[in-house]
Amino acid sequence: MARSHRRDPLAAPKRKPIPYEFVLDALAPLSPRTRPMFGCTAVYVGKKIMLVLREKVGGAPDNGVWLATTQQHHDTLRGEFPNMRSIQALGNGKVTGWQILPAESSDFEEATLHACELIAARDPRIGKVPK
Repeated sequence: MARSHRRDPLAAPKRKPIPYEFVLDALAPLSPRTRPMFGCTAVYVGKKIMLVLREKVGGAPDNGVWLATTQQHHDTLRGEFPNMRSIQALGNGKVTGWQILPAESSDFEEATLHACELIAARDPRIGKVPK
């Protein structure tokens, strides 16, 4: 007897695993929510988008944790995150509000956990209310 390949309409859709799950563990006391965003995972706390988690095959330059911030905070954040930089996929070389903690950096996990600490402390430099 042939097997049916139809999906059960009541089954939950399959989602890709969330990259860098340690981020959600670190933010757990804040009850973060996640939503898919452009093949990545957006992390919200309250009404604000805080981070985007990106781990795509062949997407190494922009894989890592994206910080939702504004240009006015780049200098002070760079003091805390020396490997932070603008996201290459956005803006065609222009500086955007989004900044990345690159996954290939030697301090990636440490820097990411520090960003989670800043979010938990309600640091106003990280997080934006979406338009």
